Parts: sequence; structure tokens; C-alpha cells
Amino acid sequence: MSILIKNGRIVTADADYSADIFIEGETISTIGKNLKVNADTVIDATGKLVLPGGIDPHVHLDMPFMGTFSSDNYETGTRAALFGGTTMVIDFILQKQGNSLQSALEEWRGRSNGNCVGDYSFHMAVTDFNEETKKEIQQFIEQEGITSFKTFMAYKGALMIDDRQMIGLMEEVKKQGGLINVHATNGDMIDYLVQKHRNEGNLSPLYHYLSQPEVTEAEAAERFADMANYTGCPGYIVHLTCEGALNAVRNATKRNQNLFVETCIQYLIIDASLYERADGAKWVMSPPLREKKDQATLWAGINQGLVQVVATDHCPFMWEQKLMGKDDFSKIPNGHPAIENRMELLFSEGVNKGKISLNKFVEVSSTNAAKIFGMFPQKGTIAVGSDADLILIDPKETHQLSAKTHHMNVDYSGYEGWECTGKIKTVLLRGTIAINNNECKVSKGFGKFIKRKKVKQNI
Repeated sequence: MSILIKNGRIVTADADYSADIFIEGETISTIGKNLKVNADTVIDATGKLVLPGGIDPHVHLDMPFMGTFSSDNYETGTRAALFGGTTMVIDFILQKQGNSLQSALEEWRGRSNGNCVGDYSFHMAVTDFNEETKKEIQQFIEQEGITSFKTFMAYKGALMIDDRQMIGLMEEVKKQGGLINVHATNGDMIDYLVQKHRNEGNLSPLYHYLSQPEVTEAEAAERFADMANYTGCPGYIVHLTCEGALNAVRNATKRNQNLFVETCIQYLIIDASLYERADGAKWVMSPPLREKKDQATLWAGINQGLVQVVATDHCPFMWEQKLMGKDDFSKIPNGHPAIENRMELLFSEGVNKGKISLNKFVEVSSTNAAKIFGMFPQKGTIAVGSDADLILIDPKETHQLSAKTHHMNVDYSGYEGWECTGKIKTVLLRGTIAINNNECKVSKGFGKFIKRKKVKQNI
């Protein structure tokens, strides 16, 4: 099969020009003006932007949490991602304490294999680092193509590891050519504040936010930066939300340290005032939403090059699941649906409102993630030989986000009624039209597991 995309405005992280794209099989064959080729399908992209498919490196599909599972499985979640212009996701495997990394991988494969509509990969979350676990790191990087390992500095008694384990893991991951992702919040302090608020009878969703003040994130980010600097291990802070934490990263650059930083779309555009609403549980996530001054810091951090990636931490739960914590904020499943909304919200709020350029949009929604996580130039750009993962956006079309029209398997939207300018019209995944005019053209099993290369310190 061949496809010719004509008359489009092509935008990558470092270019912006008008040309045609000729696709043969799964990859881009030729890029040029007024291409004279015979194609099985011709797409007229007049008036559209042609961009690399989005990469969301932080999602949780079919994830066990607090006695339930996130409501999007690998089929519904990756399909919803495609509708929103995201052609590739990276999910998190969670090791059970006392078990091997390999057993965790097999458990997650049991849910993902043959079910994904879009392309995917995994990070390996290490919750029990010991001599046996240490022996598995090389195999994961060199044989499985899983090159990133997540650690939690929070969720005490469940996922959290101590600094001794962190240092040991960093040294081994650095030796083998991988990268450490970190959930950087101070778990001991959060645990103390949760119990304090519960003991005082303060049980509403607002106290989820008040149990994780900015200092809990700023302190952990700085501690992680220091450990990464000491070991020389490449480090990536997931879902950074606030000024204090970004200042810890800024301080690290003064000693010539390079840390990768991800924020999420929700932290850029909504804030903690939502926790005072009757339905505040919809926005209970960790870290919590912050203040408007933190939004300003994060947008600035993107333009300063301190924040390289905008992801989602997509981890949806049905409203009935959220109501498990109706009488106690600490029992509300943590998570937020956004896998389908990220690209359009970032385009509408970022590009259309002049906060970021089109090139920066591509960089933080696709290219940087591909580079950091060892998939570039197969993914994350528009170039001859790259996978034909492409999205066509009508930059002027306005539409409203709503649970009534989204494709995520969740019965509410965190952005109900939000007006967006910029609509994803067509999505190609590896040279196949996957989404066209709000219709999915591919089925579960079409998505491929993408093996990744060893990590580079710089992008």
C-alpha cells in the first residue's frame, strides 16, 4: 500500500515547510514539492498541518490500584490515544515486592499482547531492588528493549523504595545504558500529613491536595537530582508540577547536570481550586493539581528547555470507582483521564494562545520523548525512512471536549465543555490510515510493541 499526502504544511521540531509526503508500506519514502508518483491513496492536506504522531510516555492502562483497575484497557486506551493524535504510548509495569521483574513483565504482557490498537512500549517500575533484581537489568535493556526504570519516592509501604535502593539501582542502570524515571515526592512527609488530616476529620478531596504541599515535591526532586548527579545516571522526573521542583532542576543545571523533565497537560491548564468542588474527586491524582503561579513556571520551563516533555499520566477511573473515597480522600483512586485530549489541549492552549511555537509543540509532544527513550528517528519526526506516524490537524476548527463524545472508557471528562481550537482530522500509524473524520479504521492487535535503544545523556 502507498499513500501520497499532498499540499500540507509539514512541521517538525526544527522545520516548517510546504511539501508532499509519499509513503510506501510502513515508512516515509519521499518528501518533496509537487511529487509526481502513483499512489494507492491520495490525501489532500490543503489547509492542514502535518505533524509527527504524538508520543505519550506516561500512561497507566489496565493498571491494578487500590483494589481496582484503571478503566481504560490496552484496547480502549490506545484507540482513544489515536483519536487524539497520539500514535505511541509508554506504559508502566509495576513489580510486586518479593517478585522478579520478569514475572511483572509477563503479567503486563498478558494484558497487553494482541490488544493494542496503537504502538506501545513499557517502562519497568522497580519496587524491590536487590541482588536478584540487579541481575535482570541488563536483560531488560539488551533483550527486551525496555531501557527505562521507574522508581517511586512515595506510596510508602507499596511502591516506594528507599535511597539505598535508589543509589544501587542507579549505578546498575547507568552501567547497562538505561535511564531512571522517578516519581519525586517525599513519601514519609505525605504519609504523615495524610494521617494528620484523617485524624482531624478532614476527609474531603481538598485534603488530598493539602497532604502533598509543594515542599514535598521540591525536596524529593532535589534529592533525586543529587543522587543522579553522584552516580552519573541519566534521570527523568515524571509529572513535575510546581515551581519549587523546577527550581531544584534549575539549580542542578548550575553544576552542568542534565536532568530530563516531564510535566502533564493538566498541570499546565487547570489548578487546585477544583478540589473545592463537590466533584473534586475527579481531579484527585498524585502529585495534585497546583496553583496558577506553577502553571506560569511550567510554560516558561518549556520555553527555557528545562521541561522537555508534556505527557498525561493517564490513569482513568469510573465515577463509581472514584466514589470509593467519598468519605475519605485517602481512598480515592488516584488518576485522571487525558490520553485523548493532550494533543488538542496543548495545541489550543499552547500554540493558539501564543505560549509555545509550533516547533516547540512537536518537540514536547513527540520528538523529545522519542529521543529520550531511544526511538528516534524511527518515531517522533517526519523524515525519509521514519515510521509513517503522522497527524493532520485543522488548526482553525473549534470543538468542545466532552464525555459524551470522547473515546476513553470513563464516564466523565476532566475538561467537560472545554472549547478547543485545532482538531485532529486524520491519523496515520505506520503508513495505515488509523483515524479519519472521527472513525477508527484499525482494530486491536494492530499496535506493535516497540523495542527501544540504549539511552543517551543528551537530546
